[in-house]
Amino acid sequence: MQSRLEQRVAEIIAGYDAQGNHRTGTAVDEASAEWLSRKVQDIGIKAELEPFALSRVDPRSCFLRIGNRRIEGVPLFDAGFTDAEGVRGKLGPLGSDADIGVAGVIGAQAASVSDARRSRHRAVVLLTRGARPGLYLLNADLFVKPNGPPMLQVSSAESDWLNEQAKQRAEATLVAHVGRTSAQAFNVAVKIAGTNPALAPLVFMAPRSGWWQCASEQGSRLVCWLEAMRVLAAGNPARDALFVALSGHELGFMGIDPYIQRREHLVKQARVWLFFGSDIGAPRQRNVIHTSDDALQSWAFRTMEAVGLHVNATEPGDAAARAEARPVQQGGGRFVTIACSYSETYHSAADRWPETIDVATLARYANAFANGALELAEQ
Repeated sequence: MQSRLEQRVAEIIAGYDAQGNHRTGTAVDEASAEWLSRKVQDIGIKAELEPFALSRVDPRSCFLRIGNRRIEGVPLFDAGFTDAEGVRGKLGPLGSDADIGVAGVIGAQAASVSDARRSRHRAVVLLTRGARPGLYLLNADLFVKPNGPPMLQVSSAESDWLNEQAKQRAEATLVAHVGRTSAQAFNVAVKIAGTNPALAPLVFMAPRSGWWQCASEQGSRLVCWLEAMRVLAAGNPARDALFVALSGHELGFMGIDPYIQRREHLVKQARVWLFFGSDIGAPRQRNVIHTSDDALQSWAFRTMEAVGLHVNATEPGDAAARAEARPVQQGGGRFVTIACSYSETYHSAADRWPETIDVATLARYANAFANGALELAEQ
């Protein structure tokens, strides 16, 4: 029989997954923000929706055509785009003199994308690959300042055929035609007032937007975020606790900047920033802890061991922080990140409820860090 916490985990992930593609600034993203606000209200707290503006990319016609064969794809959101006619020319390996280069990309490791940005190709095909054949989209880290030729991401299932076509310098047409829409996205911000407002606050961050349903990647974070909120709300803590669920994650983590700008001195003033990383509790995935100092690393170890979880790996304190935790590190703030290795479905359409979720394990992580958060809030 599932515990009440496990039931909450299942309900949250199922509800989040059912909303659809959580891409920033879309109707689904806005509805998801309102859904999350209602989840916060169920705990007995009010959430604020804090808007920020973006120029949303809306793919229109995006494909590679060779002869009579058409391969659908998704453009890289932080590179160039084409008009409706696209780019026509010969295929060739990345770095060749071909008009359209072909490069392989493995998971989130996008070293070849950097080479593609600097290349002389008029366009580039990116063969994405994860733990299994398929389409695994890359985050648009340079979304605000796009760079490089148009790039089309296609499934690695096409790799053998396309690499052969590149060797033969086949004639191809690449179309990465999009529209732009002025849009808003929303961070969901919450405050639980402590009994001693003179104490430095805690901040809890969880990205909430991404490619497709992203049930494990982002849903697991929201579970931990909500459970920490639930425990702190009931615990009457000494410190203020601030929570933010961030949109803009897949677009250069752009939601964190307006959140910090609204709270000019918070990076250094906060006692701790706790960042919930991706795929927490994903089946068969190892965890990793990254903290700014040894005291917080010891806290993280104790927090996990209290519920029978073990730390699989740690990162050096001076290593570059992940995602939205990086501005905190760069600003001299104290932080803790808990994450798990990328799941087999990371950034793919297959990251769905219930196949990619280990409810019992995720519940243990949520319980651990909720109790650990209460300990920090009472210090």
